[in-house]
Amino acid sequence: MCNKIFIPQVVYIIRGENMAKYRVIIEPRESCISDMVCVSICPDVFEMNPDDNKSQITEKYREGGNIAVGIISDDLLSCAQDAANACPVQIIRIEKIG
Repeated sequence: MCNKIFIPQVVYIIRGENMAKYRVIIEPRESCISDMVCVSICPDVFEMNPDDNKSQITEKYREGGNIAVGIISDDLLSCAQDAANACPVQIIRIEKIG
């Protein structure tokens, strides 16, 4: 009689250099009506600016410190796209880069 032992394989996916990157742009930011839809849908990427109560990119994803432009990877694309689609003034744009 032969006993078979099954050893599960563990596969690690390393996220990094090969991941697609996307630029998220809030433009014109002055047109934001402060309804917080983007923040409620995708709080990892969007937050409200305490000085002018308009949407901005969270500090972690800002490009060059610009509060209206950020760089995100694949793992945040879906929520950022949902936020852009839900924006009542349609000022959020997402572009694939690199």
